Amino acid sequence: MNEEYEPVSVPLNGTLDLHQFHPSDTKDLIEELVFECKQKGIAAGRVIHGKGIGTLRETVHAALKKHPDIEKFSLGNQDSGGWGSTTFWLKT
Repeated sequence: MNEEYEPVSVPLNGTLDLHQFHPSDTKDLIEELVFECKQKGIAAGRVIHGKGIGTLRETVHAALKKHPDIEKFSLGNQDSGGWGSTTFWLKT
């Protein structure tokens, strides 16, 4: 069965929850998130990757580390998902 889907517009608030996506899409999703944050003037964002065994977190961190527009990133704090999320800041 080959279904076609219509694109959906999702309001951007700087947060990407990876729970609803396939792990192989992570790098592309982060690229798109950073691009859209820059376009909308959002200086910091968050990627929710879950706690698990850390494989997805490592993929997120590797993508952020290589991205030329990322100033820094760190695991989330107690109010933003703890070690189940990563907060990033864009270069100004």
